[in-house]
Amino acid sequence: MAKGPVVILTALNLEYQSVRQRLADLLVHRHERGTRFEVGTVRGTSCRVALGLTNKGNHSAAVIAERAIQEFSPVAVLFVGVAGALWDATRLGDVVVASHVYAYHGGTSEDDGLKARPRVWEAPHGISQLASHLARLSDWADLTPGHEDGPQVRFGAIAAGEIVQNSRISAEAKWIRQHYNDALAIEMEAAGVAQAGHLSGAPVAIVRGISDRADGTKNSSEDRNWQPRAAANAAAFAIRLAVELVGEQKEAAMPQDNRGFSADRFDRRVSNTVHNSTVGIMAGSVTGSSVYMNTVTKASSPTNLITELHRFRDQLGAHRAEGAIDEDSYQEALTDLDSALRSAGERTSESSKRTVMTLKRLRGLVAECPALVATLAPMVAAAGDLA
Repeated sequence: MAKGPVVILTALNLEYQSVRQRLADLLVHRHERGTRFEVGTVRGTSCRVALGLTNKGNHSAAVIAERAIQEFSPVAVLFVGVAGALWDATRLGDVVVASHVYAYHGGTSEDDGLKARPRVWEAPHGISQLASHLARLSDWADLTPGHEDGPQVRFGAIAAGEIVQNSRISAEAKWIRQHYNDALAIEMEAAGVAQAGHLSGAPVAIVRGISDRADGTKNSSEDRNWQPRAAANAAAFAIRLAVELVGEQKEAAMPQDNRGFSADRFDRRVSNTVHNSTVGIMAGSVTGSSVYMNTVTKASSPTNLITELHRFRDQLGAHRAEGAIDEDSYQEALTDLDSALRSAGERTSESSKRTVMTLKRLRGLVAECPALVATLAPMVAAAGDLA
């Protein structure tokens, strides 16, 4: 599991400042290519956050997100800021957490019109579940005088394109609402960050405060009034989410006996007391009449890890032959696998870190194949142990 901070990225300085004011003990961290981050802790907690500015656009956001993931090995990446609402049901100041992200500018132009060919990234299940839980608690918002009812958190699709959308009557505005009518909000960075997280194996959450209705009122006095409030609401929810993510990570890292009670903390041993009977298990080991569940064989040395990586290559080829992986993803996965093999063979602390990051990126490429993801998980952990 990642041991780094939570990375929070924003596109605008206003959004950056809304997050920054909630952090303490900030130190500048400069990437070798010049990108500057500030690393600090959430006030009153031990939650570490690396804060960065991407500027506008999916392409810029993708580059900076990839750079941050490689630099910090984060628990998660949160992209935080403002967006326009596509429908009136979402109030100004509300927070939208993306259930999935559409890159809506994908398409093909035909004689009878533009046909949508979007790319879509779903939010990680664990982050979605945690965000839904926090939304139900309703204790995250900074209430301001005159707005005691507080913002709501909504979950749904976010559409990310390459232009500022500020109309409800333009041809493109009508096309977006026709083809992406389940999208709650529209903006310009989520697709880039989601793609970077997908390729790097880092969990990504998109958190947006609604500052306008994408209806021609951007840059109006009302928009200038709502934008800082929407940014503050998004920052408040994202910070609460970051704190909880780090808390869950720390709990998962604790020895089993020291964790709080949860539904999955039953005894991992199942005793078979019926003579001459058969016990079927998905994975584990059997000793006498006892079945030990959830046992994982870890690659405990570089040699073992390299052996497991070669076995993984065979599994990867089998999934490609079955059509479970497309050719482009398969070729990219082979490139990452070769890189991981080279790093694992170098047997240095730095090469072990490179192996971990490469395997995480590989995990993102095969995310649609649960069996491959499950095979990679212990190898990621083993590579980290060798660092």
